[in-house]
Amino acid sequence: MLITFFRAIVLYLIVLVVMRLMGKREIGQMQPFELAIAIMIADLASIPMTEIGIPIFNGIIPILGLLVMHLIISIINIKSIKAREIICGKPSILIYRGKINEKALKKERFTINELQERLRANNIVNLGDVEYAILETSGEVTVVQKPEKRNTIPEDFNITPEYEGIPYDLVVDGKIMKQNLKIIGKDYNWLKNQVKKFHIRPEEALVVTIDGKGQIFCQKKENKGG
Repeated sequence: MLITFFRAIVLYLIVLVVMRLMGKREIGQMQPFELAIAIMIADLASIPMTEIGIPIFNGIIPILGLLVMHLIISIINIKSIKAREIICGKPSILIYRGKINEKALKKERFTINELQERLRANNIVNLGDVEYAILETSGEVTVVQKPEKRNTIPEDFNITPEYEGIPYDLVVDGKIMKQNLKIIGKDYNWLKNQVKKFHIRPEEALVVTIDGKGQIFCQKKENKGG
């Protein structure tokens, strides 16, 4: 049992590293070749994990081989557009200029109900509001609404919003994010003075953030005895 336990840990770490090296895509955003490799890796890891008689390297080596294959295919995808179309396919236009493309639906084996479901996932309940609907190679459906149905943006009113920047975590669960302080050109003493306004020390904060406008958000950690 102990051997199985340690084999499971080793294989888990190997698979974790391999999946990390494959990139940060979500499952729904994976290309077909990426999904195939992910499924095969799971299969290869499960066999030596439970079968003690099988050497653990019989699982590790094929997994590393699949990683190499993934890296090679990824490089080919970057270098060659034609190869990319063969490996990943091309996007299909399901709705073109407000009209449903029946040929594309049949080719992709999409039903009207499934198309409506995908549109609802994009917060669109009326087919008549759609100008374009594109089935991406990852399986996601990208929707472009008709101009008169789109939400207004400041640009429509010739308004230029102020630059917002990105927020930074300065304290997380009582730990000082020194790297983020360095990025914004501040130090611990500055942070201490900012948090002092909330009547706590940085180490007592659950979270402290600063946005692009310099506004501080701070929340104190709950007392462990509470």
